[in-house]
Amino acid sequence: MIPADHRVSSAPRIFSRRTHARSRLVCFPHAGGAAGGYRGWALDAPWDIEVRAVQYPGRGDRFHERAATDMEGLLDDLVPALIREFTREELASSVFFGHSMGASVAYEAARRLAVTGHPPAALLVSGQPAPRRTRGGDLHRATDTELLADLSRLGGTAGDVMADHALLAALLPAIRSDYRLIETYRPLPGGMLDMPVTVLYADDDPEVTADEAAAWSEVTAGPCEVEVFTGGHFYLETRRATVLARVFETVRAALPATDTAWPCTP
Repeated sequence: MIPADHRVSSAPRIFSRRTHARSRLVCFPHAGGAAGGYRGWALDAPWDIEVRAVQYPGRGDRFHERAATDMEGLLDDLVPALIREFTREELASSVFFGHSMGASVAYEAARRLAVTGHPPAALLVSGQPAPRRTRGGDLHRATDTELLADLSRLGGTAGDVMADHALLAALLPAIRSDYRLIETYRPLPGGMLDMPVTVLYADDDPEVTADEAAAWSEVTAGPCEVEVFTGGHFYLETRRATVLARVFETVRAALPATDTAWPCTP
């Protein structure tokens, strides 16, 4: 059944609520990904960090909606929902995380929120060149076979999807829209961020070089840290425990100085 209220459908998904959370990790999926991909992160998060994941239109429980084909259109959908769902204080203690295409979406969402006076505390990006180093491409115009070959090249859980032909046929339009979005993306007009940026990438990932990862320092007036892993484009899966530890460490480090103490025990 299609939700009567679109505002509900565009809200970030919460898979495991943390009643006493002091901070939130807001995740932006990669091309072809959905909010459900972060369910495991939400379950494994410590007591003081609540993981939420945005759901792009055209997949998951928003499958009935038309997928966005450009960055501005996607932001027009996601950013108002973030403002509705979070208070200014909650956003100020939240970290945005995005992998691959999601890194660019998280970055542009953080910029738009900063203009409205609702910036997140920090930005955490993964597996994606810095905005001004975006590579572009035309795979979104390729045949289904060529598009699927690229998904197979990147690895990760794409292989599971490709083995299910019915599921693949249903998801392919949204995947193609995501490819179009990120291949035609160029940084939107606006100023620099003023927040910490942490960059994660794998040195054996064909989608991002060391120079392209380091160039994320250009997007912020704040500090920028870069950490290298191994494991290909989807090192988030092959090095899951190590990556999660680093991610949650980054979230806690972004908390305001007055909010880092552990609660008192009676």
